[in-house]
Amino acid sequence: MSEAEKVPPAEECEKRCQEFAAITSTDSALAMFYLQDRDWCLDRALNSYFEESASGLSGVEATTGETEASSSTEAAAPSVKQLGSTQPYRIRVLSWNIDGLDKQNLKSRTIGVCNVIKHEDPHVVFLQEVVEETEEIIQELCPLYHMIPGNTEEYYTAILVKIGEVQVEDTKVLPFKNSVMMRNLLSLKDYSSARKTQLQQCFKYALNREPDRTVVFGGDLNLRDKEITEIGGLPEGILDMWEVTGKRPEAKNTWDLLRNDNLQMPGKFQPRCRFDRKYVRHSTPAVVKPEYFELCGIERLKTCQRFCSDHWGLLTHFNILSKVPK
Repeated sequence: MSEAEKVPPAEECEKRCQEFAAITSTDSALAMFYLQDRDWCLDRALNSYFEESASGLSGVEATTGETEASSSTEAAAPSVKQLGSTQPYRIRVLSWNIDGLDKQNLKSRTIGVCNVIKHEDPHVVFLQEVVEETEEIIQELCPLYHMIPGNTEEYYTAILVKIGEVQVEDTKVLPFKNSVMMRNLLSLKDYSSARKTQLQQCFKYALNREPDRTVVFGGDLNLRDKEITEIGGLPEGILDMWEVTGKRPEAKNTWDLLRNDNLQMPGKFQPRCRFDRKYVRHSTPAVVKPEYFELCGIERLKTCQRFCSDHWGLLTHFNILSKVPK
């Protein structure tokens, strides 16, 4: 049986998530994590949850983990609040190219982005292809977040940090002098050499940060797998979050024109690519662990019958490994 055949209809999945969350007094994100890993069997998921709670895995008490977020802008890390001794508290990091360059239904699509952010409740959000109009909408509709724009050009990146839960120490923009697209990190197919150089700069920066910091970076990097091979693979110490959370095939393609018709190529062939990626360099000792990686923004908006963006959003859930000192 294929993976798709194991998944119940969407309504049934939602029902089981709600039942899991109600019984365990947790949330839908954690419910989905347990259910998906157990073929959507509610009994198995509940048994696993309570077994892990009893062993202490789900009773993590967390202190502030210093996490740097870098898409083009660097921000300091979540000041984490404990939610309860029976719930494994998580840090959620969302990355999303929100396609501000597509002016069609821009307001409706950006409102959809804001609704996804409010629903998923991430601590940190990396945004790409932000424009002035979308920045204004996000600032208005996401008042619980502080926005750090990455530039003042026609389109740019930005980071959102959850007010009261993320403490910002400092911010700065890291320019790429070889960029020809007014972007801090991104470039198209014809600029593979420049893109690989930029990626190596990011890896070097992450690896050179203080060992007591966890470094998270990512976004719409426009990467091809062969380009990672061409630079010698990932450097030691840099981890691909989709890979370390199980390489779930349904979460692989982030620019998928077979599923997302916001943009269509001429002819029958429609590409499916993993342009958007997220990486982590752990601190020593490690204080967080990437547990679950999922795509978001995958539902068509009722207001315009399009998706929020031609890219899916990437949401990573991190479990906190450290405990609050007594």
